[in-house]
Amino acid sequence: MTEPLRIAVVGHTNTGKTSLLRTLLRDTRFGEVSNRPSTTRHVEGARLMADDRPVATLFDTPGMEDAIALLDYLDVLAPPEARLDGPDRLKRLLDSPEAKGRFEQEAKVLRQLMDSDAGFYVIDVRDPVLPKHRDELSLLAACARPLLPVLNFIHSAANHAPDWQQMLARVGLHAQIRFDTVAPEAGGERRLYEALATLLPARREALETLVACREADAARRREAAARLVAELVLDTAAARRQVDADDEHLAAAVRQLHGDVRQREQRCVDALLDLYGFDRNDVHNAPLPLLDGRWEDDLFSTETLRIMGVSIGKGAAAGAAAGVGIDLLTGGLTLGTAAALGALLGGTWQSVSEFGNRLKGKLTGARELTVDDAIVRVLAARQQALLQALAGRGHAAQGPIDLSTAPVQQWTAGDLPAALEKARAHPEWSSLSHGRREDTAERQAAMQALAVRFQPEQTGVSR
Repeated sequence: MTEPLRIAVVGHTNTGKTSLLRTLLRDTRFGEVSNRPSTTRHVEGARLMADDRPVATLFDTPGMEDAIALLDYLDVLAPPEARLDGPDRLKRLLDSPEAKGRFEQEAKVLRQLMDSDAGFYVIDVRDPVLPKHRDELSLLAACARPLLPVLNFIHSAANHAPDWQQMLARVGLHAQIRFDTVAPEAGGERRLYEALATLLPARREALETLVACREADAARRREAAARLVAELVLDTAAARRQVDADDEHLAAAVRQLHGDVRQREQRCVDALLDLYGFDRNDVHNAPLPLLDGRWEDDLFSTETLRIMGVSIGKGAAAGAAAGVGIDLLTGGLTLGTAAALGALLGGTWQSVSEFGNRLKGKLTGARELTVDDAIVRVLAARQQALLQALAGRGHAAQGPIDLSTAPVQQWTAGDLPAALEKARAHPEWSSLSHGRREDTAERQAAMQALAVRFQPEQTGVSR
């Protein structure tokens, strides 16, 4: 079997080398990412797998800090008149005492690149091109290994990408790739490996296999994520509970349903973060922030409804919502009682709906509770916002996930999907209803139809 490809990730201090590895590995815990210079002090490796086989090993290296002085020292060790080629000149350096002293960090980088098949030269395009960068490239070129410049942080408003591209072309590095480690562009990872394959044609087949596996994994991840959210929303829409008609039992039952829906949503959030390989503290932003993996804005808050643009309608008590519909099975609950119960719960009922015909004549003295349409809409909208944000996030990102621009308009107006309307008549489909959930073929079909609406947009191989 062919040995895995060895790729050294090199560059100046604090350009995003560890960040690149985190995003390619889908691992927020790899290495240490910091704004402090010289964060990485040693070489660390990790493997990229395809079909359960290692395709490549990526090596994170320390930042190069003193290329100018190192080139001067190298000229003393191996002056031009010695007519040594690049690797032989560097061998003199690596055998010298300074390789374990003043230039220890640079020696680690050069030794790893010479021991690799190729290198990614990571560039922070927010930095201007300086003489030290040209000297770094002179040293790296002496390793006689293919080098692919990776232009990082390209989404920053102020950057020097054109200057970098011009400088790289002047030193013969015409193959370049734009790859923002925080928010990779659609297809960015594919282009990265395709560019590498042009430098290493003998490894093209292995790299193509890696890309194909990554894309298949990403497709399965999107499908699994959409199903997680679809099942949550279906569970909530289908939920129906019977409760005694007296005020005390009714108020307690509403509080219990609120809590159970919140917990059900949190389980979905946890599963999504796990699926995409993110930590609980990776999401926290307006207008619907997650703090340590938990929604900071309550699902049943009228402010949450307002922010999401969901109308709470006109009902027994406009202006606030308990978020639960009450079926008047016996017709014994007055609007005044509903308003009083809502006040007891810290809000007022959004609506009191009469579906008594369904059980007409069964004067049991019970009420049935369901989750209001407005809450189902908010639940769907903010889960779709989270899905889209996760799908476009790199694992090197240190700031919070931005949920403010996700496309959720489809849930704020118009009719609910037919699958949810159907679920209303099937309380046995919900894990939130009292009794055992029935996972029928009809329920699966409804969930699959709903999942299609939640599929996040494809944002690149790395997602």
